[in-house]
Amino acid sequence: MKRLLSGNEAIALGAWEGGVRYAAAYPGTPSTEIMPALAQYAGVKAEWSSNEKVALDAVIGASFAGARALAAMKHVGVNVASDSLMTLSYTGVGAGLVLVSADDPGAFSSQNEQDNRHYARFGKFPCLEPADSQEAKDFTRFAFKLSERFDAPVMLRSTTRLSHSKGAVEVKMPAEPRESGPLPPFERNPRKYVMIPAHARLRHPEVEARAWALAEYAEDCPLNRIEWGDKRVGVIAGGVAYQYAREIFEGFSFLKLGMTYPLPAQMMRDFAAQVEILVVVEELDPFIEEQARALGLDVIGKEFFPAAGELTLARVRKGAIEAGLPVDDVGFEASDVGLEIP
Repeated sequence: MKRLLSGNEAIALGAWEGGVRYAAAYPGTPSTEIMPALAQYAGVKAEWSSNEKVALDAVIGASFAGARALAAMKHVGVNVASDSLMTLSYTGVGAGLVLVSADDPGAFSSQNEQDNRHYARFGKFPCLEPADSQEAKDFTRFAFKLSERFDAPVMLRSTTRLSHSKGAVEVKMPAEPRESGPLPPFERNPRKYVMIPAHARLRHPEVEARAWALAEYAEDCPLNRIEWGDKRVGVIAGGVAYQYAREIFEGFSFLKLGMTYPLPAQMMRDFAAQVEILVVVEELDPFIEEQARALGLDVIGKEFFPAAGELTLARVRKGAIEAGLPVDDVGFEASDVGLEIP
């Protein structure tokens, strides 16, 4: 059956479907609704923490003990938790661990518009960006498996528009309540989990090896796909920005990225080689654009699509028209690009 769910509700459902057993968060818009939504599911211990670092530390402990675990916070909350997060990149996980970062383009409820995709690159762990509620559910469930496969935390990056918008989500509720068996016996492994300098020096090469393995995996990751259309224009986009771009660049070719770190370098090169003009549409920083340029690709990006504020259909259309791209400008007015409060 299908249900109408917000992105936050879909994340909670995806976590439950993915076997999460413990979740912790510090409330802050646009992430707040994840925890109450998750708390309603049987077999999950979900609780508020005194701050974001405490929430992540509790989730790390649960993961080390063998329970799939999720931490949720708004983008600036990751700053508070970053000390633990960077060490977690070295220790890796026990059971799957997902960190939800709810970014706030437009600063509707925040003191800045920071782009937390940079944390994934900094810590050398995966970042997933769903584009709608269905993907929010599916990507969250997928993230736990990805975390365990690569022994790494996985960041699920949402934004205000995704967190609070509602969409149809396919829901399959089990006939019987989910049973949670006992956790596996805890295995002491100080070399992996205790990051004194001597252990950190040993773990760092493993982090680098993991980064190479993730980059190779990105090329075949099922969350990334090419949608061929008119090859005069090829658009690279992910997250909610993909929805805006798909409407404005209707009929053209798309490289839709569900995993935005690490990026699929060869897939991007192959896509660029088959289109006449390459465009990157993304909210906030030129995160994808800069890496595309580093690959030697000639792209149109932030010189036309703003780095400040939330994208809208009008802003994407305005940028496309100013760039001279072949899009429909019917009904476009300059006043359409003003701030749109959700």
